[in-house]
Amino acid sequence: MIRTGYRVYDLGRPLEASTPVAPGHPNFRMALLRRHGDVQRPDGSSSANELISTSGHTGTHIDGLAHFSLDGRLHGGQDAAEASRGARFKTHGVDAIAPIVTRGVLLDVAAAEGKDALEPGRPISAADVEKTCRHHGLEIGAGDAVLFRTGWPVGRYQDEPAYVGWPTGVPGPDETAARWLAERRVHVAGSDTIAFEWLGPGAGHGNLPVHVILLVENGIHIIEVLDLEQLAADRVYEFLFICSPLKMVGATGSPVRPLALVEA
Repeated sequence: MIRTGYRVYDLGRPLEASTPVAPGHPNFRMALLRRHGDVQRPDGSSSANELISTSGHTGTHIDGLAHFSLDGRLHGGQDAAEASRGARFKTHGVDAIAPIVTRGVLLDVAAAEGKDALEPGRPISAADVEKTCRHHGLEIGAGDAVLFRTGWPVGRYQDEPAYVGWPTGVPGPDETAARWLAERRVHVAGSDTIAFEWLGPGAGHGNLPVHVILLVENGIHIIEVLDLEQLAADRVYEFLFICSPLKMVGATGSPVRPLALVEA
């Protein structure tokens, strides 16, 4: 084991066939394409490999700025249709996201409410964000990675319909919270839920205004399906945050394995 002087928290969820996905995104699929022994070298060795099929928005992933548009325009006013000609985005793809190494903060909104988890369909307002910051003794600043723990996945993550929350809704930041984050010029915002933002009971994913505010209007990336339980259990609210997408040219999203580092 290499000693770095840091405790490392792995904030990514495993990618497998049972990984929950939001409506409209394909599930993760993997199959062994070649098995040991299918081809054997003269020295007796053999190798195996796999074929993977997935969306850039399956499992723990980051949204590129090309993921959302408003009135046909991407962040900065680029024409969304023109930018996507040629089966990939010429601008704002995930390959344009530089590796993220910055101050990270955990906002355990459930703990600030004295709960293990927020109730279904519970919006997190700007006032809730400020209350949680006071509870943790935190201030949010420019360039931060702000991660929201709702506790929603506990007991639901292995049950895709329950985690996606079609009938019940899902807790998450509302428009006031999104504008609060934008005013402080955070670099990235993430959560332990499937769509980051608040989903009302029965509303589904048909209206996602927080995505528009963050991605289109302010160029703030979103990370979804984070595993924040160990950070919360250890009451770690401030850390070095590291996250980097795959360089999938022109893609709208990418699986990631974010890390939180805390001095040991």
